[in-house]
Amino acid sequence: MRVSRVLARNFDGRSETSLDPDLRVFVSDLTRPYGVPLREDLLRAGVGHSYGEMAEGLLAQALPNGEPVDLLLLAFAIPDVRPGRSTAVHLTRFCAGTPLAFAVNDQGPAAAFTALRIVQDYQRTGGCRRAVVLVAEQASLHYTPAVPVRVPDVHCAVALVCEESATPELTVHQETTKAGSVAQAVAGRLAALGPEAVLLAGSGLDGIVDPDLPTVLAPAGQPTTGVWSQLATRLPGWREQRRPVLVADYDPALGRLSLVGVQPVPAAATAGRTPVGVVAGR
Repeated sequence: MRVSRVLARNFDGRSETSLDPDLRVFVSDLTRPYGVPLREDLLRAGVGHSYGEMAEGLLAQALPNGEPVDLLLLAFAIPDVRPGRSTAVHLTRFCAGTPLAFAVNDQGPAAAFTALRIVQDYQRTGGCRRAVVLVAEQASLHYTPAVPVRVPDVHCAVALVCEESATPELTVHQETTKAGSVAQAVAGRLAALGPEAVLLAGSGLDGIVDPDLPTVLAPAGQPTTGVWSQLATRLPGWREQRRPVLVADYDPALGRLSLVGVQPVPAAATAGRTPVGVVAGR
């Protein structure tokens, strides 16, 4: 499996579905058993963005010329503002082929890593030539959670297009570990990629990883999309330099360490393909 394309985009404004009365009903039903109060100010203001609307245009950019897709996964942590719809299935209308589609959530920042691990497993069967992982987060939480939750600063979506390749590029690893063991585990995985490898660290690793490691730290304000937006921006340059990349993040609440190793693919393997790391603006 290799990443053939990564696109990231931030979104201004809001989705009209944030004003739908069904959103209040949905959030009320969701929170009532736990005695969690609603954020009446946000519900009245109609803030929030639909993951379907965010991802539709991004898919068109990520899949030019009607490229067919076999698997489509939507990864998120903050709930969507469009209740009552399977957004992953809805998004299959915006790509060619008849992809199997589902969502990965309730895993915090690990959701996108889990989605890539699932893609890797499907592609090993030989029945999945192209997959798309959509990572999305909208910047509104319409209730006050019982435990602290990192709400993103802006609406953002990232599309990662993964294709089968004669030269494997990705390795995905997840483990449950104590905070005291995280730094050593990350350093070991980075060293295994070679002396030129660079660490792309999610905000969950801030203050944990060895400061002497060659590290790019994702912005704290985007807990789910941050590392993947940075990957979209920086991967083309790292590829030109033939530098392996370790994408990593840690969720202390779940004790989950997630890592994706990206080895540079030989130039011949990417000849004629659309460059990785095209970034769409707002």
